[in-house]
Amino acid sequence: MNLGPHAFFIVGAYGAAAFIVAVVVGWVALDYRRQTRALAELEARGVTRRSDRPSGAPS
Repeated sequence: MNLGPHAFFIVGAYGAAAFIVAVVVGWVALDYRRQTRALAELEARGVTRRSDRPSGAPS
């Protein structure tokens, strides 16, 4: 495959895009774990979601 005189730019652009996508996927995975842990801590302390409360209960 001949990419011509711009091969370095083409390969670099694809490499940079792949790196950025990998970083974003990793960031989302870490944030998911952090949010899941925070939610578990809140539930352990007895904090519930408003949607879990009966409709007539005070906020």
